[in-house]
Amino acid sequence: MPKFSTACLDWEERIVERRSLVPFAPLFPDEAAAALAVFKSLQITDLAQIYDRKLDQYRHPTFGESCEPYVFDLVAAIFGAYDADSARRLIEEVFLLISKKNIKSTLAAGIMLTALIRNWRHNQELMILAPTQEIAGNSFNPAAAMVAADPELEALLHVNRNTKEITHRLTKAVLKVVSADSNTAAGKKAAFVLIEELWLFGKKANAASMLQEATGGLISRPEGFVIYITTQSDEPPTGVFKEKLDYFREVRDGKIDDSHSLPILYEFPEHMLASEAYLDPENWYVTNPNMGRSVNGEWLERKLTRVRAGDDEEGDTFQSFLAKHLNVEIGMRLRKNRWSGAAYWDDAVDTALAALSPFDALDALLERCEAIVVGADGGGLDDLFGFSVLGREPAEIEIDVMVNGVPSKRRMKRWLAWHHAWCHRDVLTKRKKIAPKLLDFEKSGDLTIVEKALEDIASIVEIIRRIKEDGKLAAVAVDPAGLGEIVDALAMPDVDITQENGLLKGVAQGYGMMNAIKTCERRVSTGMLLHHGGPMMSWCVSNLKIEPTATAIRATKQTAGDAKIDPVMALFDAATIMSTNPEPARVADVAAMIA
Repeated sequence: MPKFSTACLDWEERIVERRSLVPFAPLFPDEAAAALAVFKSLQITDLAQIYDRKLDQYRHPTFGESCEPYVFDLVAAIFGAYDADSARRLIEEVFLLISKKNIKSTLAAGIMLTALIRNWRHNQELMILAPTQEIAGNSFNPAAAMVAADPELEALLHVNRNTKEITHRLTKAVLKVVSADSNTAAGKKAAFVLIEELWLFGKKANAASMLQEATGGLISRPEGFVIYITTQSDEPPTGVFKEKLDYFREVRDGKIDDSHSLPILYEFPEHMLASEAYLDPENWYVTNPNMGRSVNGEWLERKLTRVRAGDDEEGDTFQSFLAKHLNVEIGMRLRKNRWSGAAYWDDAVDTALAALSPFDALDALLERCEAIVVGADGGGLDDLFGFSVLGREPAEIEIDVMVNGVPSKRRMKRWLAWHHAWCHRDVLTKRKKIAPKLLDFEKSGDLTIVEKALEDIASIVEIIRRIKEDGKLAAVAVDPAGLGEIVDALAMPDVDITQENGLLKGVAQGYGMMNAIKTCERRVSTGMLLHHGGPMMSWCVSNLKIEPTATAIRATKQTAGDAKIDPVMALFDAATIMSTNPEPARVADVAAMIA
């Protein structure tokens, strides 16, 4: 067996220098050459016809005449990984992340037609699985047109446009184009599977089980493959898309050794993202390897001008333009009117806490801090219950500050934050769009999904009771609206946290939270507010929108309904009280007794 690795450690240099992202030559050159001969002969029918002197007739350009080398490198790697002697394919999964308009659907059609023609097994099943009927048509129509354009292929292959099937007349193998919204993917056992637009599957709550069933045929068909072809998501990646994207990135970067998986990811290197070099049209070739052919650079420049002006006739936004045409992953840095602290949030992680599981991190935070303020912000059964534990460390730290333009020193105590959220399982059906995100957060330990009402309240009260028993609770800060249940639970004799004894404090919302918003963003930017990390809070921070007025600012959601910010609001509740430099109840009680 040939020795090879699918890791591409120098991908950043390769992609900028327009070199291949396939880090090895075809493993079985004869197989690669045979497949390329078929693939390059297929005609792309949406291109203008050309005159063929040899045939003395007009025809459409072929893949061989119309594509940049990256296409042939990909095809050679896929088909050149097949060992004919053992009837096994050494590379079983391929992930292609590429910008819109780089002949993505047409490429999918060409690859799967090549697989149908090269397949030797009788009654084999091949499948293109698309998230919607429309996208399924985008793959089937080019494939059917390629057959119709070539008399030899018409004699070899039968096209059924009603069922979106192409059948090999000799082997009876069938290429089926299936949409996930038609419920026809269930029960399929295809050996060759191509998944179109994986980013849209990431928004489907049942996508993981659907793809697992659709790709199950590889267990008994070792000659098969699964190919994922997708653009970047127009929202922060979630669900099965995020899982695959993260996995293939780690394979590419050599963090995971998996030679059966081949990552081909056209995305900007980190230094170009940090410097916003992706906004320079001169760099757009990085994620558009077919620039100058299927991708028109001048059209992209006009498109960018329109979306920035909010005057795009297709309704695209600046965010969706970056995701679809430049493969820039959407995160908190790209949100409009974002909270200023968002730019520093992911860098403000306490490494010691982040190395622990979420609830172990809570234990460690409680040990390190002298005073704790708990923040809580919750909604109904279709919402999250946000919870923040904000601690103050005892040691003062000297930091550099500017006072009236003059460098100065200031001593402060650092804050440590821990976050969690609860939601009822009904949220997964009431908020289907974010259900994959919530399930991801449950896996990471940042979210608890409860089956019965009040389970969340019981868990929250238990954490607060424990903090109080440790003698470190300074206050519980809450949004006064809609928290009757937790107020009642905290008032129970074994907890005894009430407004009357000063441990339960209502925090003014809206414009009244401006000081906390500003305080948190300054502390995050200077490293004086650190947190335990976690994907849920990063998502919530990215959802935060700051609305300015003539005299103040207020925090709200980027979009209504599904953009949850409850854990961030819980942090602001806690910060409102922590800003007053409170002492734990046990210290305050002693001071009162002495007085």
